[in-house]
Amino acid sequence: MPVVEWNDNFKVWVEPFDEHHKHLVDLLNQSYIKLVHDAPLENCGELLDELSDYVSYHFVSEELWMMENSYPQYEQHIAEHNNYIKQLQEFQQDYKQGKAETSLEIFIFLRQWLIDHILKSDAEYGRFISTHNKKPDL
Repeated sequence: MPVVEWNDNFKVWVEPFDEHHKHLVDLLNQSYIKLVHDAPLENCGELLDELSDYVSYHFVSEELWMMENSYPQYEQHIAEHNNYIKQLQEFQQDYKQGKAETSLEIFIFLRQWLIDHILKSDAEYGRFISTHNKKPDL
């Protein structure tokens, strides 16, 4: 059973980003399944690497779209992205140095950040395009 069930509440109505977010939710659910089934801790490192790569791709895409559409909260949104990347890099570094507390701690952070960011910050740019007649798709 997924720990986060994708539904329309997560949609920002910008098609590429809805697909990106859906993939991130899938990654989160896969990590939870591994965690519940006591997968070896090395799986946590693989997940962090995959998540880091995909998040970087997603953030660059979002930020380019925001610039092209003169999104007024662009700077604030980038700051949120940068904070997330910093935290993810710290998790990766701690993990590689054998300092990671638990994969559960990492999972809880990732889950909460992803949900909050999509439902709050990313939803804002969805509302922006709908009220400013901007082009929703890339």
